[in-house]
Amino acid sequence: MGYSGIGGQAVIEGVMMKNQDKYAVAVRKPDHNIALEVQEYQGIVNSRKIKKVPILRGVINFIDSLVLGMKTLMYSASFFEEQEQELSDKDKQKKEKKESMAMGFTVLLSVVLAIAIFMLLPYGISLLFQKWILSSTILALIEGLIRVLIFFVYIVSIARMEDIRRVYMYHGAEHKCINCVEHGLDLTMENVKQSSRFHKRCGTSFLFFVVFISILFFACIRTDSVIWRFGLRILLIPVIAGVAYEFLRLAGRSENRIVNLLSKPGIGLQKFTTREPDEEMVEVAIASVEAVFDWREYVREVRDQNQEEKT
Repeated sequence: MGYSGIGGQAVIEGVMMKNQDKYAVAVRKPDHNIALEVQEYQGIVNSRKIKKVPILRGVINFIDSLVLGMKTLMYSASFFEEQEQELSDKDKQKKEKKESMAMGFTVLLSVVLAIAIFMLLPYGISLLFQKWILSSTILALIEGLIRVLIFFVYIVSIARMEDIRRVYMYHGAEHKCINCVEHGLDLTMENVKQSSRFHKRCGTSFLFFVVFISILFFACIRTDSVIWRFGLRILLIPVIAGVAYEFLRLAGRSENRIVNLLSKPGIGLQKFTTREPDEEMVEVAIASVEAVFDWREYVREVRDQNQEEKT
């Protein structure tokens, strides 16, 4: 089996876990109690058929992840804001509307900045080499190397920030819980602590696949127009994200040697984007998993399958 279908992400002092349309956010509050919110999120597309279309489902999943991620981040951050005065229902509605608009703007700004920094900036820098290099393929490879370098510097730089370190510890707790269950172990403190903090379906691996696949796609662009080369890079981003998502799904389900080999760079980057969590963080992650996923039933199925394979 090996594939639970659950996924998650770290938030401020907490963990969000999602299973199909249901998600839970567990947050360690300043008083050290755990706040748990369970809700449903059907995403930007309601049609199940559309959500199953290869490539397209990757684009939809990526947008959903951004929206839900921002929503859960705002929820977790609310526990660490200064105490606010009591608001009327009307004022609360206004506040929620403003927060919703702010969330939409933040998501849009994040996407624009990501495209500018990780897609267009490397291309702009690669144009400086046109005086000495005529081959468009070699220029595309140089652009790809610049993109990889920018991505790596970004990952390493934010990993050094104090607040981000704690988020990455919760990220490690999230991975440990999923690995624990997917290896057929009971979701206990001891089992989770002994599980790996690296996982092949991690968002870090997805971003690496986006960077790597973009090199292959952009190398195939054949046009002398700078504007067209610029525009095609933007137009191909959804396709690249969709292909990256399909490979991430494959990596999560397969133990093929080639797939495992291609997954190693993304897992290697997780050394920077995950940290070993403490027991309080593990408790938060366990609470989040148990709110959306029947891990006991899943673990029984994994054990039965392993037993059948042995016999």
